[in-house]
Amino acid sequence: MRPKENIMKLPWNLDDGLRRELADWRLWAARILVVASAVLAGLTIVMFTWLAETASEQFDALRAWSPWAPLVATPLCSAAVVWCTRRFAPGAAGSGIPQVMAAFDQRVGDAERGLFVSLRLSLAKILLTSAGLLGGLSLGREGPSVQIAAGIMVQARRLMPVAQGGRPAVGLHGLLVAGGAAGIAAAFNTPLGGVMFAIEELARAPEQRSSGLIIAAIVLAGLVAVSAHGNGAYFGVIHAPAIGFALLWPGLLLAVLAGLAGGIFSRLLIASLSGTGLDPFSRLRARRPVLFAAGCGLAVAVIGLVTAGAAFGSGYGATRSMVEGAGTMPPAYALFKFLATWLTTWAGVPAGIFAPSLAIGAALGNDIALLLYGVQVPALIALGMVGFLAAATQAPLTAFIIVMEMVDGHAMVLSLMACALVSFVVARAISPPLYPALAQMQLRRLPKHEAGPEPASQKH
Repeated sequence: MRPKENIMKLPWNLDDGLRRELADWRLWAARILVVASAVLAGLTIVMFTWLAETASEQFDALRAWSPWAPLVATPLCSAAVVWCTRRFAPGAAGSGIPQVMAAFDQRVGDAERGLFVSLRLSLAKILLTSAGLLGGLSLGREGPSVQIAAGIMVQARRLMPVAQGGRPAVGLHGLLVAGGAAGIAAAFNTPLGGVMFAIEELARAPEQRSSGLIIAAIVLAGLVAVSAHGNGAYFGVIHAPAIGFALLWPGLLLAVLAGLAGGIFSRLLIASLSGTGLDPFSRLRARRPVLFAAGCGLAVAVIGLVTAGAAFGSGYGATRSMVEGAGTMPPAYALFKFLATWLTTWAGVPAGIFAPSLAIGAALGNDIALLLYGVQVPALIALGMVGFLAAATQAPLTAFIIVMEMVDGHAMVLSLMACALVSFVVARAISPPLYPALAQMQLRRLPKHEAGPEPASQKH
């Protein structure tokens, strides 16, 4: 038998650990800097949320003044936003998540990183996305929040002290992950959703030595948003009754349908934004992008009029109405919102797809419930939301966490997980992952000598 004193022998004692932890001032300076940046990122997203909601309210006031006004205002706004984006901030176009993913690429050096994330792009993203909502375009602010927060967090690198060994205390990868995920956490009022987004979409090779600090920054940014907006769910609370086997076949049908719709949506976005199409619309977009944007804006305005205004904006109001059972959507709302969101994104404006995707999924679930004579309406709405979001973004865990936050009770947790998985598998058979594909398109903006062949580690 070994001597008793050797059984619990440790390689270090508590005093030595505390001494090492407190001795390096650079480590504490880096922690304070990251925490301060996370608070600033959270406050910025709160301000962005207020500005975006104010812009949507102004558009609603315009519609109240004249229901036909969007036929003029939406095309003009779309054209103006695309002109400003192309003229002043090309890196602000689109969702914002692909830009953050592109900034991780090993071909992107310090000189080129400003093409994808920077304070200038963060400011442009705030103003241009809000301008899109001012025109009633079908877009969300969650994807843009990722780029905005990442642009703020990455600035901390300039002030980051060099740790022992000549490396920064927190690396660039860690700051980008923390910033991007903090944007999701603050936008959706769910720190857990931000952490899961960081793991699933951004942290391809996480920095183990600073992972705790990164998660702390994500949670802190989310808590700043919770402090500003309250601890309520973003789209309200879904009061689903007890789930039984009666939901099995409707739920499976909805999961497959959401997977098909989300996969088609993802593939359509990739094909439309690739710039390689030979159809007349793609050629017009390449030659006259501002005129094309105006045409897309006009189409969105017509769709909005057909749906009595329901297809305008992020879809937040329509989703909340369905979640709370306070109203019904026009027939074929899911299809109309699908088209309006695709056209908005194709136009080239800074636009996210998270909130519109949840609106489309909620409408699919509502339609299936009505088809089955109103069976399990709240539960099917929740399943539709998680299914379409998981399929469109191919991020099933993030979709599950975001929707789970809205469900009153744990009865649907396994159902939501299963639906997200089935929809994800169906969508994966139809389309490649959306954000990595769009990130590769972003890398085309690198100087020619930088944008070489895609590294093997980047291929999917």
